[in-house]
Amino acid sequence: MSTVIETGKTVEEALEKALIALGRSKDEVDYEVLEQPSRGFFGLFGGHMARLRVTEKQEDVTSAAPAATAAAPAGAQPAASASAAPAAGTPRARAEQFLRDIFRCMGLTVAMSARETDEGYVYDLSGESLGILIGKHGQTLDALQYLTNLAANRGCEEGRIHVILDVEGYRSRREETLRRLAGHLAEKACRIHAEVRLEPMNRHERKIIHMALQDNYRVSTYSDGDEPYRCVVIAPKRRRRYQRDWSRERGED
Repeated sequence: MSTVIETGKTVEEALEKALIALGRSKDEVDYEVLEQPSRGFFGLFGGHMARLRVTEKQEDVTSAAPAATAAAPAGAQPAASASAAPAAGTPRARAEQFLRDIFRCMGLTVAMSARETDEGYVYDLSGESLGILIGKHGQTLDALQYLTNLAANRGCEEGRIHVILDVEGYRSRREETLRRLAGHLAEKACRIHAEVRLEPMNRHERKIIHMALQDNYRVSTYSDGDEPYRCVVIAPKRRRRYQRDWSRERGED
């Protein structure tokens, strides 16, 4: 189980941030309000943010793997299932050896299976206490994926591969969470008639937000800022039109 502590102006905002960090929905977590938000003296001094501890709910997992696999030593993984074990010296073999070495150094027992997709080789990782491999907003998983691709394709001029790492379905949960978040924040932007700026995200996650709202006729999206702080901004279209009309009246166009 993974646990995060998040803060926000409201309990709902802090919970929303925690759900994104964990890649979970509200039904899949338990949370404890550590501190209620306060506006402070006259709303100016002594105020503080809401603070929550959010923990993934314990899942009952029935493993179909043989007992020998469960008792494997730290860092041991079964052969990838996309095909037969890759030949020594190939990019896939280097990727898998790199991951085994990392898991052994971290003292983790990780089951690793591979499947080939249009995007590349997806390695599904499973085991106990693998939240450490995900990190906040998936940053650790993205970094490990980047290093794995470097190790796999080192010295390759041809036959390069793209490796995608996933931990127990985290990426699909994260994508669904981002799609729901995009819908909620689009509604908020229209309700308050102002732009809503999301937290910094990587290029892949920004694309998910853009795609989720591309058919929404009430809002538009754009990316702003420089990496690694580049983020998505959701803007209500009606507000922008009013701003243009007002600018014309003032002779600013």
